[in-house]
Amino acid sequence: MNKKELIKNSPLRVLNPDLNGGGVSQRMGLVMARAGLGKTAILVQIAIDSLLRGNRVLHVSIGQSFEKTKIWYDDVFSHFVTTYALENAALIQQDILRNRFVMTFKESGFNRAKLEERLNDLIYQNIFRPNYLVVDGLDFTKAGREELQNMRELMEAMDMHIWFSAVSHSDDAYACPEGVSSPCNEVLELFDTVIMLRPEQSDACMALDIVKDTTGSIESNKSLHLDTATLMLKK
Repeated sequence: MNKKELIKNSPLRVLNPDLNGGGVSQRMGLVMARAGLGKTAILVQIAIDSLLRGNRVLHVSIGQSFEKTKIWYDDVFSHFVTTYALENAALIQQDILRNRFVMTFKESGFNRAKLEERLNDLIYQNIFRPNYLVVDGLDFTKAGREELQNMRELMEAMDMHIWFSAVSHSDDAYACPEGVSSPCNEVLELFDTVIMLRPEQSDACMALDIVKDTTGSIESNKSLHLDTATLMLKK
């Protein structure tokens, strides 16, 4: 399989059918799941799909080292290579590395001001300017509405996509009708797309429920699943 075929057949075409990423220039997305169910794996696959389509991705890892984040990317890409017999894999991986930048923060050290300061340094020095941003590990119980509103303003100012991950609490009695537990339900309107990972009867996979989308880009009558053995997305 070549690169174009890999992009075309990606399960993530459900979120954006346009192979070139057109149609939606901005999206603030959220992936929710209970702890340890695969949120990082999903964000990395969103990031790699974006990279394959020629975008520049900044991966912000909160509370996790650069090395662990790198391993996630290496493992996901290796799965693509072996599963799809990917042609020119070495050249494609070089492009991914060239267009991806990983930035790490301590759990207590992340906010928009600090992110923007480091990001501006990269841009002003002509080192890296992303059009996709994934933020993994943000503690939504501490971030608050103002911080997330600040991140949305950053997204709009830079005309880019931002994806977050968050821990859901399935036993939360204050979940809103969409099934999004607190504290995320209190800031739901700030997100354009919200995906929840839900265990299914089969232990082999979990369902990804798209509980909210205002972009109009979601492919109708399609669904996503996560293979519990490989943590890879599938249709």
